[in-house]
Amino acid sequence: MARPRPATFDKKKVVAENRRARFDYAIDTTYEAGIALTGTEVKSLRFGEGSIAESYAEVKDGEVWLVNANVPEFSHGNRFNHEPKRPRKLLLHEREISKLHGAVAREGMTLVPLSIYFNSRGRAKVELALAKGRKAPDKREYQKEKDWKREQGRLMRQHG
Repeated sequence: MARPRPATFDKKKVVAENRRARFDYAIDTTYEAGIALTGTEVKSLRFGEGSIAESYAEVKDGEVWLVNANVPEFSHGNRFNHEPKRPRKLLLHEREISKLHGAVAREGMTLVPLSIYFNSRGRAKVELALAKGRKAPDKREYQKEKDWKREQGRLMRQHG
């Protein structure tokens, strides 16, 4: 018998988040990609462990790989445990991969993972962004803009 569908479709449990990415990069488009994981990696992620702070993704031989993401070893994993920093394959459609490859090769863009989460069906996913690196002055400008928007919201609430 098929598993009953969950009532909420947008429910997702975020495991790891790259909060610095939105500050360091100007994000263009985002993609949702599956990750090829071993059993102990999934268990580790379910416990909320894992970090993508200094990780990135690259296109190699028509495949996309998540590099430098740290999923610590599972505590009860014994000899079947995984390597914490191994490159992990990301699962995307061929069209998406060729789009990403083109953008990275031509326009000098970077593939940055924004978060790892479990979707409503319990599958581990990566939110991958096609982004352009920001220079220091751009970062300051972005911060000013963000602060001003926050201040605007505050003023509107006070006088509204």
